[in-house]
Amino acid sequence: MGYKSAAAAVAAIMFAFSAPAQAQDGPRAIVSLYHAAPGQQVALLKWLADQDRAAAAAGIPKSQMYVHTSGDSWDYLIIAPVTTEAQDKAVDAAAQRLGLSIGPRASIEFRKYILTHTDTMSQGPTSAADILARLGEK
Repeated sequence: MGYKSAAAAVAAIMFAFSAPAQAQDGPRAIVSLYHAAPGQQVALLKWLADQDRAAAAAGIPKSQMYVHTSGDSWDYLIIAPVTTEAQDKAVDAAAQRLGLSIGPRASIEFRKYILTHTDTMSQGPTSAADILARLGEK
C-alpha cells in the first residue's frame, strides 16, 4: 500500500493521543508494531491477510497497514479498530468458516512468524484542532 512515512504516522498518533483524558473521545483503535521473525515475512503477511479476510467476512473494516522503509527496527505498523465482544465472536466464526485457527491456537501460530510485537490502545483518528476544540481552546 502507498502510505506516508510510517515514522511520522507513529509520532503523530503518539502526540495526538497523549492529550488529557477529558479531550479523548471518539473511535478507539489498536496500533500494533510487528517485527517479523527471520525468513517469516511472507508467512506473516499471509497470516495477517487471513485475519483481514476473517474480519471482512464478519463486517469489520480492514486494518490499515504501513510498511517500514527506514528508521527504527519494525517491519509493519497496523491500525485496527477496537472490536466489541460480539464482533470478536463474529470474527472467530468467520475464521472457522475460512478454515483458520482461532483462540490460543491462533496465538501460537501467529508467534511463529514474529520476533516481537507491541499493541497500544489509542483514540482517533482525530486532529489537533478537534482536540483543542474539546478542550475549549482555539
